[in-house]
Amino acid sequence: MAAAAEGVLATRSDEPARDDAAVETAEEAKEPAEADITELCRDMFSKMATYLTGELTATSEDYKLLENMNKLTSLKYLEMKDIAINISRNLKDLNQKYAGLQPYLDQINVIEEQVAALEQAAYKLDAYSKKLEAKYKKLEKR
Repeated sequence: MAAAAEGVLATRSDEPARDDAAVETAEEAKEPAEADITELCRDMFSKMATYLTGELTATSEDYKLLENMNKLTSLKYLEMKDIAINISRNLKDLNQKYAGLQPYLDQINVIEEQVAALEQAAYKLDAYSKKLEAKYKKLEKR
């Protein structure tokens, strides 16, 4: 029994030794785990920084593109403004020329009305002359 008790004691004394070994093993496992976690964290932050840098670069490039588009649009609007000013000047010139021609256009309208009236008179005279001719022929036949 003493031998059995010594075996139990030996087993019990082995158990704390195993616990000590387990603790040492756990400590050994923790140190590389911390190094792994640290390395993984560094890797994650590095990749996150790369991702965010890419996103910010893309956003920055988008804003540069918008800025260039705004500049081009501004230039186009300035060109359109110049064109509109030229059109306005030309329209004013045309209106002045039209105003200068207006008396002549009025005379043309009056002449056109007179020609239309003369044409109507000519048709009436033609019709009247045909009637007279018909009467003359009728009288001649008698």
